[in-house]
Amino acid sequence: MALEQEHLAYPHRQYGMDHDWYRWSMLTTRPKVVWPEQAKLAVWVNVALQFFPLNQRGQPFKVVGGMQMPYPDLRHFTLRDYGNRVGVFRILDALDRFDVIPTFAISAALATRLSYLVDVVKERGNEVLCHGFDMDTLHFGGLPKDKEREQIRTSLGILRESFRAEINGWLSPGRSESENTPELLVEQGLQYCCDWVNDDMPYPFKTAAGELFSMPLSNELEDVFILMSNQHSETSYVEQICDAATFLSKEADEQGGRMLGLNIHPWMLGQPHRIKKLEAVLEFLTSLPGVWFASAHDILASFKNQQG
Repeated sequence: MALEQEHLAYPHRQYGMDHDWYRWSMLTTRPKVVWPEQAKLAVWVNVALQFFPLNQRGQPFKVVGGMQMPYPDLRHFTLRDYGNRVGVFRILDALDRFDVIPTFAISAALATRLSYLVDVVKERGNEVLCHGFDMDTLHFGGLPKDKEREQIRTSLGILRESFRAEINGWLSPGRSESENTPELLVEQGLQYCCDWVNDDMPYPFKTAAGELFSMPLSNELEDVFILMSNQHSETSYVEQICDAATFLSKEADEQGGRMLGLNIHPWMLGQPHRIKKLEAVLEFLTSLPGVWFASAHDILASFKNQQG
């Protein structure tokens, strides 16, 4: 039985996207971007410093990496804590050995609990972006707008006070958003959001409060996604990132600069049996010609400077 015509009528039906958040365009037809020093590939290494509550509610869903067993799930809770006390320092050593500049996505709740980690990041002077309040304080459809606004305001306030620095970027816990999230981020002075993974380059994102940029941070190449969700081997993790970097570099020869965002977790890659795999990735990337390692903010700034 055919649907009635009323079911086929949609006010946003149009060429391209069915919404007004961003302008539809093909990646291959956009103006070419040239990164500093004529680099072909901008690499952004995002280190996620997360806090998972032991009494996780899991509403409206449990995030990947959260507590899995009945309370108190000490098995998973202490492993996440291991990343913030042990694994993170192995990752920092590896990044520094290869002169790779990281960006840190930090749960605000972590900053109130682990002052020593705040001090380490502050001393390094690397960029910090907000990773929400904690990994159980989610953003989702149906969340009252005022409540979400307060979640964002509180999280940003804690990080801005802890680091005495501007916070320009946002990564939602579990990459979860409501229909109001982008607008509320702009209200709080943020310039970019990393939740959407529908591109290989930054792009402008329109909200009722003003412009926000989307900075795609690959989920496909995230360590947790490859190793935990897909249950691929550590060797496959290295191969996938090296393949992506090689392909994007070649694509850039004809189409202009490309961006590769790598999201890594100390509780995952900071393990003694995995750290050498991160080192293998860094060794490959630093040997690849035409790679620019930079913070998310610096990559976005370079991109914006080249837009008409």
